[in-house]
Amino acid sequence: MNVVYASNDSYARHLGVSLYSLLENNQTTPFIKVYVLSMGLTKDTICRLSEIAETFGRELILVELGDLKTRFSYEVDTGGFDLSIMARLFLADVLPADMKRVLYMDCDTVVLSSLEKLLRTNLNGKILGAVMEPTIYSCVKDQIGLSKEVPYFNSGVLLIDMDRWRKEKVQQKLLDFYQKKGGKLFAGDQDTINGSLSGEIESISPRYNFFTNYRYFHYRHLIRLSPAYEIYSKKEYSNARRHPVILHYMGDERPWKQGNYNHYRKAYERYLNKTSWAGTKKEKGSRLYLLSYHLMNYLTFLCPPIRDFISRRFGMKVIEFRKSS
Repeated sequence: MNVVYASNDSYARHLGVSLYSLLENNQTTPFIKVYVLSMGLTKDTICRLSEIAETFGRELILVELGDLKTRFSYEVDTGGFDLSIMARLFLADVLPADMKRVLYMDCDTVVLSSLEKLLRTNLNGKILGAVMEPTIYSCVKDQIGLSKEVPYFNSGVLLIDMDRWRKEKVQQKLLDFYQKKGGKLFAGDQDTINGSLSGEIESISPRYNFFTNYRYFHYRHLIRLSPAYEIYSKKEYSNARRHPVILHYMGDERPWKQGNYNHYRKAYERYLNKTSWAGTKKEKGSRLYLLSYHLMNYLTFLCPPIRDFISRRFGMKVIEFRKSS
């Protein structure tokens, strides 16, 4: 199993949590090699991550990318997101040329059980596998040329056929698409992947990238938002919510923020306490806002149209404000 993460030092603690959870829950896997694409990780961070890998007898390889801006031939603006989100676009440059398949995971994920079945997933000739994100705003899809009927995928967990990635010159396609969009998109890497690889992404089970805020969404509501989501059965969606394999802490209820009410926060805390980052204080945040967000989640469950109204009216404004601050 080849796994790759990308991180700068501000996300190192979360990377440590995800790495520990990955290795602890996949101890019977014969081979695991972890690549960390670094944007200035400190020696202390690298040492801590290496200790986690050594605990499980696994190999961790650091790939320093330095200043990502130098890898673009044009100006880029990630709209408030850290530029490290774009690192996954350059996998062909930094991973071994003989690597056949790789699993990319965001740092804000926690692995709860074996990934063996995921690694054996048939991509049916597609370049990569990912989980749909039906709640994406329609204006985002419009900007990258996707109609309502076309599925949009989350880039937090990607199962990639590196042979096809290289053969199809995917890296250049991604960079060209991003340049055509002026080097600025709402969700830079994710929008770029969806816009340039539409039709080349295989849907994988939501168990392998379960967004924690989806706990409050009804299956039929997600189908209304994106008819393509019907490729997952109601039973499959319910199973993902009850028994996720990979949790992805999307939304504002982050378990490392003070006053969060994330239903799955204990999973993050359990693995945090097994790392050298145990005892790290939670980040300060607006407790009132987090309480309001949690109440909105319950409104999503009780009355989905209210969530739709709030999202249409204020969603993009809140996101843009959060990114700018």
